[in-house]
Amino acid sequence: MHRHEDVQIHVSTVTCCRRRRGCTVSELVNGEAVVLDIRVAKLASRGVAKCIDMVLQLFVLYAVTFWLMPTLDLDGAAAAAIYLVLYVTIIVGYPTVAETLWRGKTFGKWVMGLRVVRDDGGPEQFRQALFRALTGVIEIWATAGFLSIIVSFVNHRGKRLGDVFTGTMVIGERTPGRRRLMVEMPQGAEAWAATLELALLDDDLALTARQYLTRYEDFTPAIADQLGRRIAAQVSSRVTPPPPPEYPPYVYLSAVLAERRRREALRMQPGWSPTALR
Repeated sequence: MHRHEDVQIHVSTVTCCRRRRGCTVSELVNGEAVVLDIRVAKLASRGVAKCIDMVLQLFVLYAVTFWLMPTLDLDGAAAAAIYLVLYVTIIVGYPTVAETLWRGKTFGKWVMGLRVVRDDGGPEQFRQALFRALTGVIEIWATAGFLSIIVSFVNHRGKRLGDVFTGTMVIGERTPGRRRLMVEMPQGAEAWAATLELALLDDDLALTARQYLTRYEDFTPAIADQLGRRIAAQVSSRVTPPPPPEYPPYVYLSAVLAERRRREALRMQPGWSPTALR
């Protein structure tokens, strides 16, 4: 998931695809058999990204055809050959090189916050980018995009032909809605949190917990509970006393991080002493 301050999760296999919150969500399984959701880009956003790229490509072709070519003293056959090479370079070469060097992005995808990845979540490779560009000549340029739209509607992941044949998909890196950047103390947990011993809670684990909390609404309830319990177990192994049994992982982690932030803020104040932490 996305991404942000990303928790790097390496994905190994694809399990299924479904609909959630009005967008397509693909479920992937990581190396520890934890199911994670990624957002498959909507057809509309992919279409806008492609239109941006096509406008850019057509502008370059127009500039070459009407500004550069007339300045060259070439016969008809030579001019046609050069134009064919330029056409292939711009129409096929641009998306191939851009997606290979820019990790699945073209200018249009960058504008729309999209990226091409393999079905297993890995980065797109050169041969996949090349084949996507070649099939794009037929399904996008030759048919004005109609073939691509039809295939995307039929495919359960909204893939076009190039993605079906190469085992790739376009995902959205931006998630809608506002994220909570500040972890708040749960109501009623202040007194218990003040008794916590946080000396063994390192920065890396605290960052992992914070990223889970800021992404909480992106997970399905089952995934949020599964990941939350795993992170809460790691935190509780380093923080004492243990959480009250009625505290779910989200509440427990929020209380721990909010208390940690409160104590760090106290340490920054003039005249601070350890007794101020209680």
